[in-house]
Amino acid sequence: MTTVLGIDPGSRITGFGLVELVTGSRPRYLASGCIRVESETLPQRLHEIYMGVCSIVNTYSPQEVAIEKVFVKNNVDSALKLGQARGAALVALSSCELAVHEYAPAEIKQAIVGRGNAAKSQIQHMVCALLSLPTPPQADAADALAAALCHAFARGNRTRRAEALAASEASA
Repeated sequence: MTTVLGIDPGSRITGFGLVELVTGSRPRYLASGCIRVESETLPQRLHEIYMGVCSIVNTYSPQEVAIEKVFVKNNVDSALKLGQARGAALVALSSCELAVHEYAPAEIKQAIVGRGNAAKSQIQHMVCALLSLPTPPQADAADALAAALCHAFARGNRTRRAEALAASEASA
């Protein structure tokens, strides 16, 4: 059994979601939510993100982490702040000695919805369907759960490829 923490970093709201992976069955929802940052200055916000991620790790003890990579769309300043928020989360995860796996936003959307340009509402819908949730989580939490699910699917694919390679080598 492996617990995966997904993180959707943001300078004001950082989403988190946890899923449990059990061999031979679908990922199971454990928890999700948002770290809502109230401080006005960026250094204080980064500290809140760091402390929030540390608290989540201490509460749920995940073995692996999936975090969304930063992308620049229109506003470079926003991308820089997002990168700093992501950095605060990465430092927290690193201080807890967790294995961190990074996925591009389009890669996560492709894994969950089947399209790399899916809307947030589509992510929420598919996260609900994949985890059998009765109501959609808040958008940032859904994005974090999507990151965790993306990692679960990628992890499963790597395991199947390794098993197939071992089988082909054994028969050779």
